[in-house]
Amino acid sequence: MSTSTQTIPQPIVQTAPDSSTNPLGLIPGLLLLAAVGYGGKFIEQFIARYGKVHHLVLPNIEYVLWAILIGLAISNTVGVPAIFRRGVATYEFWLKTGIVLLGARFILGDIAKLGGISLALVFIEIALALTFMTYLGRGFKLSPKLVTLLAVGSSVCGVSAIIATQGAIEADEEDSSYAIAAILALGAVSLFIFPLVGHALHLSDHAYGVWTGLAVDNTAETAAAGALYSDAAGKIAVLTKTCRNALIGFVVLGYAIYWASKGQAAKVENKAAFLWSKFPKFVLGFLLISLLATVGFFSKPQLLAVGNLSRWAFLLTFAGVGLRTSFRDLSKQGLRPFLVGAIGEVVIALLTLGLVYGADHAFHL
Repeated sequence: MSTSTQTIPQPIVQTAPDSSTNPLGLIPGLLLLAAVGYGGKFIEQFIARYGKVHHLVLPNIEYVLWAILIGLAISNTVGVPAIFRRGVATYEFWLKTGIVLLGARFILGDIAKLGGISLALVFIEIALALTFMTYLGRGFKLSPKLVTLLAVGSSVCGVSAIIATQGAIEADEEDSSYAIAAILALGAVSLFIFPLVGHALHLSDHAYGVWTGLAVDNTAETAAAGALYSDAAGKIAVLTKTCRNALIGFVVLGYAIYWASKGQAAKVENKAAFLWSKFPKFVLGFLLISLLATVGFFSKPQLLAVGNLSRWAFLLTFAGVGLRTSFRDLSKQGLRPFLVGAIGEVVIALLTLGLVYGADHAFHL
């Protein structure tokens, strides 16, 4: 006697798309970035129109600062609800996009005008910052890897450098959080202090841009602090900072080899592959667009269009800087790392200001 088995059909279970990967989940945050950024632009234009109509001389506060202030007000009062956070976190993508597109406003001759002196200052700043932060962190008896993270963050490119270094030296998440918190808090302060100092010292656009590119750690804050001074200063600030960013792979490689020699990190087998993995690819995009602009690939209307796109990308970036900065979260990270970061940032800012001021008077940057 034979028996037959009957397959019972299983109910089809429809699973909801993963919200962490669904592109539609970015839309609320992107709309918030656009609203905050455009709100900053609207306030700037409204004040200018109001002053003109009523024949008043009102301070010309750039949309950059208004966008950041609106973002700070939201993040530090009602907070940013979870539905917006994925989209808001894309501000770093818009930052890199803005820098790539900014290449259309530079021909390679403009990049060359940054000058050997300014490029030399980039290497001097990195050496000074790494050395000073290392000894300062040891003096405050911070953990060795936290000292490394603070040194790299202060010398090269802020949060991006800290994240790249954390994985390379196998640092703890807690150390990374401390370092990032200190860098973010001090970057926010620089937005208000740097333009005031620049105007007080009557720095030229070029000198101020070089100083900002050397002393401000996060690229977003560098772009904002430069743009608050002038459009020309903003371009030089981003260019100088891009030169710093290009060295991140070499700095991280050095620390990776150091900690591997101590038996506290994995050995780097292929140094060339390691460098390429850490190299900021948007630097190459910036150079490519600049090269195309140099050889006349773009018409004048196209250059203007690409330049305007870069401004819109930065608009979203500046909005994100404010929305991602929570003073309540920063206050939870402890005092000693913040003190080391604060003292280090002030000293590095003063040292680089002295270097730029002296170089400007001696060599006319």
